[in-house]
Amino acid sequence: MANDFTKEEIVMFEQVLEGFDDWLVISKNVELYNPPNAQTMERGSDRIWRPMPYIGLTYDGFDQSANFGNITQLAVPITLGYHKSAPLTLSSKDLRDPNQLEKYGMAAKQKLASDVNTAVYQQIALQGSKVYTSTSVASGFDDVAALDTIFNDIGVDTMNRSAFYSSFEYNKMAANLASRTLDNSKSLTAYDRAYVGDVAGFDVFKNDQKYRLTLAAGVTVKVNGANQYYVPVGHTTQTNGTTNVDNRYQTITISVGSGTVKVGDRFKIAGVNSVHMITKQDTGNPQTFCITSIVTGAGGSGTVQITPPIISAGGGSRAELEYQNVSATPADQAVITFLNTATATANPFFKKEAIEIMPGSFAVEPQDGWGVLQGTTDLGIPITYVRQGAINDLSIKARWDIDFGVGILNTEMCGISLFQQV
Repeated sequence: MANDFTKEEIVMFEQVLEGFDDWLVISKNVELYNPPNAQTMERGSDRIWRPMPYIGLTYDGFDQSANFGNITQLAVPITLGYHKSAPLTLSSKDLRDPNQLEKYGMAAKQKLASDVNTAVYQQIALQGSKVYTSTSVASGFDDVAALDTIFNDIGVDTMNRSAFYSSFEYNKMAANLASRTLDNSKSLTAYDRAYVGDVAGFDVFKNDQKYRLTLAAGVTVKVNGANQYYVPVGHTTQTNGTTNVDNRYQTITISVGSGTVKVGDRFKIAGVNSVHMITKQDTGNPQTFCITSIVTGAGGSGTVQITPPIISAGGGSRAELEYQNVSATPADQAVITFLNTATATANPFFKKEAIEIMPGSFAVEPQDGWGVLQGTTDLGIPITYVRQGAINDLSIKARWDIDFGVGILNTEMCGISLFQQV
């Protein structure tokens, strides 16, 4: 029978499911969104739009006759863009030892979990717009407290904040952080072993992954053109109907004196500060941005896509006033100053609700001639195990598969810490 498995294989698969979530250190700290049914996702090209929270607008006085207006609901697309598989072939000689399959199943679990964590990590490393920089090595509490200040200044809720540090950075901070951690009990899982504790309002973890952000190479970079502000819109109307708009990004024109700019470069613009997302008060600190795409020309004059967009309320519309995130529109020839001035590990920090993982699905049926085991981890990610024999050489092929998507709903609630910047 195509769906007949040995007891050892069933036990092995159950162990993979049980242990999978232990390795999802970063992913356990983001939101899980369960998409509509598989048929709906297939017809929508595995893409769904997720609504962003409204931001209210208030006016003084009793007479509000001039202040009524339409609201703008923003949405963000999440795509099932990842499919990861761990395949292997075992000969009939290998199969004499049932532990071979079990051991590879454990290795597959670890690598697949790492793939999920890496996808979340790289999204933040390449798109998180908030930046903390230090000219020295990581030292401890003050580095985490600085992240608390960054989020508080713009009105990010104090709950469900996480920060991850590479082993190198954490080991530099260890003595200082350990003295502030109350729970020193023995850890039992990979997740717990990575957990440092609550520090300055952040759940702090040691991270065994790295993304090295190289130093910015663009020299004498400026805003090229006035009035480059962004007007949020919920959708656009085309001849074939309405289309949602992704308001996380804006394309701006810049000039580059020498060198080139690249995806991942973080920067600030002269005269452009961040504001509190609710009160709209100027924080007195520069707004920080991230280049997410090179549209035309990395060197010389060109256009780049950035996040977040520059919403200065320069046009005065209700949508701009609601979603305003900067104190002023950048002036023509305003100087752009890069923040990643030395190659360093990007240590992510974020608000849980700002990032979502979306489990995917795909159809694998036993009647098509293979053995299939399927299950879902506690985190909600489905895993499929498929085995098929080859009569020509008596070998078997087996594979473990996962399908998922990762999306950042708000890039201003995600960021990176960079140490040893010059």
